[in-house]
Amino acid sequence: MKRGLKILLIADSWMNLALGMIGPIYAIFVERIGGDLLDASWAYFAFMITSGVVMMMLGKWEDRTKHKEKLIVLGYFLGALGCLMYIFVNGQMTLLITQVILGLSVAVITPAFDAFYSRHTTKKEEAFDWGSVEAEWYIVTAVSAIIGGYVADIFGFRTLFTVMFVISLISVIISLRLLKGENYLNSNKSIV
Repeated sequence: MKRGLKILLIADSWMNLALGMIGPIYAIFVERIGGDLLDASWAYFAFMITSGVVMMMLGKWEDRTKHKEKLIVLGYFLGALGCLMYIFVNGQMTLLITQVILGLSVAVITPAFDAFYSRHTTKKEEAFDWGSVEAEWYIVTAVSAIIGGYVADIFGFRTLFTVMFVISLISVIISLRLLKGENYLNSNKSIV
């Protein structure tokens, strides 16, 4: 596996760890800020519709963009911003704004991520490379669900969101290595 894919997988693992912590307990959080199941549904709608519509619009533009790496870093930065914003959510409006920011993060990352990943896979290991990214998401999200539940139960949601933000910043920092250039990214050497 090329160095660029390894870096991307590691950065993505950290972001998935951060964002996955809230997943299974999201409705409980919405209830704690005074919302109900419909509020949780609307927040999820805001995230999904923002992701889908903006991704469709950006995908065409990103095809003409030379440096997908910059868009990936921007997407991870927006994800970290979304994690930070959870700390300040105090009602439905701030929750919706946070979900829109997280939706923008996904919309910016996904086309660039997929294009970058496709460009750096090798025909010889194509299935392994794509299997790795899919497996990473499932495994990391499974682990993050347990961690998030324990952190929220023991320390509360504010601490959970602080932990999510710090972990997401690790993702941003790691993704900055994608900006080192094609020779660096195409190498099969270790990333350390």
